[in-house]
Amino acid sequence: MQDNVMPTDGLDSAIVSISGWTDIVSSRQIVMAVVVLAVFLLSAPRGRRGLSWGSFLLLAAAFVPLAVAAIFPASVEKTRVAHIVLRFFVVASLLHSVLLVGAVTLWERCTRPMPKIFLDVLRCCVIALALLIVLWEAGIEAGELLTGSALVTAALGFALKDTLGNVFAGLAIHAEHPFEIGDWIQYDQNTAHIGKVVEINWRATKVITLDEAYVIIPNGQLAQASIRNFTQPEPWSRRSLYVVTPYEISPQHVQSVILAAIRGSFGVLGHPAPSVVTNSFMERGVEHWVRFFTTDFDKRDRVDGMARDRIWYALARHGIDIPVATQAIRLTQFPTASKESPEAVVDRLTECLKQVGLLDSLTPLQLRRLAETNAEHIYGAGEQIIHQDAPGGSMFVIIEGRVEVSIVAGKSGPRSLASLGAGDYFGEMSLMTGASRSATVTALSQTRVFEVSSESFRGILAADPTLIEKIGTSLSIRMAERSEAIVELEQIRNEPSDILQGIRQFFGMQPDRN
Repeated sequence: MQDNVMPTDGLDSAIVSISGWTDIVSSRQIVMAVVVLAVFLLSAPRGRRGLSWGSFLLLAAAFVPLAVAAIFPASVEKTRVAHIVLRFFVVASLLHSVLLVGAVTLWERCTRPMPKIFLDVLRCCVIALALLIVLWEAGIEAGELLTGSALVTAALGFALKDTLGNVFAGLAIHAEHPFEIGDWIQYDQNTAHIGKVVEINWRATKVITLDEAYVIIPNGQLAQASIRNFTQPEPWSRRSLYVVTPYEISPQHVQSVILAAIRGSFGVLGHPAPSVVTNSFMERGVEHWVRFFTTDFDKRDRVDGMARDRIWYALARHGIDIPVATQAIRLTQFPTASKESPEAVVDRLTECLKQVGLLDSLTPLQLRRLAETNAEHIYGAGEQIIHQDAPGGSMFVIIEGRVEVSIVAGKSGPRSLASLGAGDYFGEMSLMTGASRSATVTALSQTRVFEVSSESFRGILAADPTLIEKIGTSLSIRMAERSEAIVELEQIRNEPSDILQGIRQFFGMQPDRN
């Protein structure tokens, strides 16, 4: 008895046993499609394997005609159609996998990721190519199909002219690169229409505004619009603020105050450098145009607002009022402008100075003299009151608010040392010895401080030289109580190391040798 010999190709045998008509070419193409798809899955860049779903679905659809042929084996015409459909899905899956390997795996390893719209167009071309190949194998001339469907094609082209226009406009956008994903653009003449590009597809471009609203703009409309890109060619964009000051204050003085105020403000770049120019002379004062650059375009409202805050506080500290319109009635006043009488202000500041341990040895009259000859200042959150290594010569007493004390030692970044509040003071070493600032002090909230200058102290020490030893002792105790890191820094910074001798040298008072 002759043994039954199984076909050498197991997959061919399985397919033939189901339908009875599938040739070996189809089965080999299925194997090739699976192999190429596996190659893509193994080599695809991270996050791009999801593109393989198209190949999976096309390959799965290829088995539908097998089921149809198994259900209707006697229908020759249906078997032939099922065979053509099978070949189409298999070839389409194979070509789609080849496209993924070439256009995604290889392309993206050599250059940036391929835009989605290009990949979508290539996918459509692959499907069309697979259809032409299968029709050619079936003996159907593609030219006959195109000729027979000319009227249908013309009708579809007319109906889809806007859609096709958007597709070609999308291709032009990708080719010219007027903007990319992540860029901030103004997409028409309305300055409020600004958003971040989050997607560019075959039909439209999607942007998200600061209001977290998605705006979908047809590519055809976008291609005809004047686009303003705030992210390219450089990542920074310029912001403009306008400040009006009184005619009595010289423009150059105001400009120097404003530049110092916005330096280091949130989002304000040091390069390109900020600038201030006199913009115009108005009825209520001189208008100054403040220009600065930022890379935080998505936070531009916060950047502008914090810069305005810095400018307001700086002008208030320098006694520069922002003039109001002549017909307006001002109902508010600056925090620095107290409703108290001058005498009451001096009384309040004198009581504040009595809480400063360093000044325990001063008499009430001497404290009152300091209160009369020095001034309060106000700082906004984030402003630096003193900066490490800057020249010294004064001490600050915190009246309200909180500050952070930090240092930069060596090549390490800023290190926070302490947080101080109302009643605390800092800068006493600079006041008594003229040493440069040993730390940076930054306002954590709106903060009012009372600054005591060494010049006002000089007269008190000249009238009562015995205070030098008393204050020197208090300062030594204060240094011993401070953070070890600050003490080490002070010992390095201050020469001579003897605090008492340093005070005498700074104020030019030598001890009595008699």
